[in-house]
Amino acid sequence: MTYRIGGTSLAPERKREARPYWLSSLPADAAPERLARLARLRWKIELDYKQLKGELGLDHYEGRSWLGWHHHTALVSAAHGFLTLERQSPNRPRPA
Repeated sequence: MTYRIGGTSLAPERKREARPYWLSSLPADAAPERLARLARLRWKIELDYKQLKGELGLDHYEGRSWLGWHHHTALVSAAHGFLTLERQSPNRPRPA
């Protein structure tokens, strides 16, 4: 069903297909491999952020001071660094 007011259609807009493209500030002569590597890096960052929020509690802070928030994010970042190192070499020998 389409309504018209003054020549303007009020019908629901159809969704346009998403087109895969990237905007970049790299030089025009940059290698496409470099652009692809940087584009994939975005997904790694998003996965890390998801882990920070979901598994490590980055979004659980409910305090009101900047100092408390800073301490909370510092501890979450340290825990994330530890887990990242553990994930890279899970079978290495541990000190007693």
